[in-house]
Order: sequence, then structure tokens, then C-alpha cells
Amino acid sequence: MTTLTTELPPELARGIDQTVELLSGRRFAVLTGAGVSTDSGIPDYRGEGAPKRTPMTFQQFLADDRFRKRYWAGSHLGYRRFAAARPNDGHRALAQLELAGAANGVITQNVDGLHKQAGSRRVVDLHGSMDRVLCLVCGQIFAREAITARIDAANPWLDTDGAVEIAPDGDAIVTDIDAFVVPDCTVCGGHLKPDVVFFGEFVPAEKYREASALVRSAEALVIAGSSLVVNSGIRLLEEARRRRLPIVIVNRGQTKGDTRATIKLDGGTTETLVELAKRLA
Repeated sequence: MTTLTTELPPELARGIDQTVELLSGRRFAVLTGAGVSTDSGIPDYRGEGAPKRTPMTFQQFLADDRFRKRYWAGSHLGYRRFAAARPNDGHRALAQLELAGAANGVITQNVDGLHKQAGSRRVVDLHGSMDRVLCLVCGQIFAREAITARIDAANPWLDTDGAVEIAPDGDAIVTDIDAFVVPDCTVCGGHLKPDVVFFGEFVPAEKYREASALVRSAEALVIAGSSLVVNSGIRLLEEARRRRLPIVIVNRGQTKGDTRATIKLDGGTTETLVELAKRLA
């Protein structure tokens, strides 16, 4: 087995050696979280240095027009920067691993669409995607760009060129919301929301089944950039553990799955995934 020649921390280098040995000859599924996209300029919810933040719940969004104003104003401002993000080398490494047949696909908790942009073909958007908007009444789907144009037209006063701080879901902090006009469904007049899973909302059953099928058809599971605080990630880890699959976790800092991992790599996802792709793809 070839050893690492890049200048990685010795402990991480040894862990990658062990991971390559473990995964060689095994087809693995990949589960990713926000940590995979930090090198694309999208912040992590819980990573080192992440600000304390309480995202809006689905129940709040449904219950109050002011919450909907707050959400849509922030989401509109944040989406411009969010949509400008581009895949990093970690995203491209995963696409390379899939193309080589080492990975059978990517299950992602992210809503940024960067895995598909990087060339991954089989991607399960477990928590949805920010580039789609859904009517909660009639189910009509709209392209996000069309809704963005409507918001711009209805709210010309909104400072879309100002500096904003975004979150992993594309949201931004906005305080002046009284005059904001929230878009509604042009088909039925119902409430619109980005086609993403809010806090307090369940992952759609068909999405979870698709993710579970990837784990069931794999011979190992690699988890990258997720602290595994969200229940959907832990459920998939448990599926792999019950099937006695090797589990590799790549994340800076602790995760809720560390004690169940075969190997835990405490390092950046980009550098680690690039190195794995060099040696497994």
C-alpha cells in the first residue's frame, strides 16, 4: 500500500492510510453535511467558529405572516451569495470516486446543489434543494430564479447589494421586514417555501427510502462534514452499523457518531477527500 507523500498532519495521514486499506475493493456510499461546502464559502452550522444560531422552524413559518416575511426577506438576500458558490475540490473528489466506481452515490444533507455541479450523478438531496420553490397548498413547483425576479419587482427598496451573512440553508439576517411583500403561488394563491426541509419538518419518506437504498447497496459508508446532530444522518449511520458495514467519519471535531465509527478522521473534508480520491479512484 502506498503511503501519503503530501504534508498532512501525521495522525490524519495515518488515518487516511488505514481508510484506504479499509475501503479498497469495497463500494461505499457517501453521506455529506455542511462541512463539505465550507471551502466553497458556505458556512457550517456547528463547525468550529460557527456562530450560535436558531433557524426558523416549519411551525413558525406556517403560523405567522411576520415569520414568513422574515424568512423570505432573509432567504432572498442570502440566496444571491448562496447561488454564486461553486464546487470545491472535495465535491470534485467525490464525483471522481463515483465515476471510478468506488462510490455508489452521494446522500447529502446540504441544499446547495454543489455535488451535482461538481459532476456527481447519483445524488440524494435528503433535505431538498434551494433552487426550487414549492406551493404548500397545490404542490406547484417553481424555479427559484422566477421567484427571485418576482421578489425583486415587488420589493425594489430591498438592499440586494449590501453585505449579508449567510447560513448553510442560504438564509441571511434581516431586521427591516415590515414593508416586505411575500410572494404567493400564482396558481392557487397559497404559501410558498423553498423546497427544503425546515427544522421541525420531516424528511420526505421517498427521499429517505432513496438514501437508505444507497446504504443498503453499499459495502461501506463514508460520512464527511456532518456532526450527525440531525436525526436523518444518525438513522443512516445506524442502518450501516446494523448491517455491520465499515463506517468512516471525516469531520473536524467531534460528531455524535464517533463511537460507532470504524475509523474517525479528524481533519478537513476537502484535503481528506482529495487524498482518498487520488488513491481509490
